[in-house]
Amino acid sequence: MKVIKYMEENEIVRRGVNALYKELGPMEARRFLTIRRPLQREDSVQRHRKWQASLDKDEFFKQVMMAHREQSGKKGS
Repeated sequence: MKVIKYMEENEIVRRGVNALYKELGPMEARRFLTIRRPLQREDSVQRHRKWQASLDKDEFFKQVMMAHREQSGKKGS
């Protein structure tokens, strides 16, 4: 099985913005980054609702509380 290594988010953003600036130039890159995308918001809302509908709420809250306890324990160390 091949291991997939993901870049850190700040590296993805840095490379993406650099690629936009290189390909489009500063003015058009800025325009691209500020284009309104109303459908994108609706899509993310639909994905979130679908994800929520598939959740086992008890298991989800159990995992959240466990993660919270682990984080709280690390802060006190």
